[in-house]
Amino acid sequence: MSALLPAPVTNPDSQQYWQGAQDERLLIRKCKFCGVLHFMPRYLCPSCWSTDLEWIQASGRGTVHSYSVIRRASDPEFSDRVPYVVALIDLEEGPRMMANILGDDALDIRIGHQVAVCFEERAGGAKVPQFRRSASKEEN
Repeated sequence: MSALLPAPVTNPDSQQYWQGAQDERLLIRKCKFCGVLHFMPRYLCPSCWSTDLEWIQASGRGTVHSYSVIRRASDPEFSDRVPYVVALIDLEEGPRMMANILGDDALDIRIGHQVAVCFEERAGGAKVPQFRRSASKEEN
């Protein structure tokens, strides 16, 4: 890779999430009214519509729900990365999020594999939560 990928675009709903990533912490929202944990960052609970939310730190562990191998970059900035893996990750806490799988063994990823969060540096010093395979008893 010759250059860092662009930094994420933040907004008031996601600013604290991206600050957590900068500090290498994976944050998700929890509704104080109904207790539902959710991802993506938003100003109201997708379950009960309450605005009484808090940020909690997730464990960073999850399981691959689904994935796709990208073999043709949709943007020239990603062309040095092909092929790369985009996956849906079921976090240990319950929410599902989308991220890249990084590492030399990324193309060996399968549904059900265990993954752990890592933080990829982007332009301007920003960091983005991504995942790497982690050992599990079923895979050994």
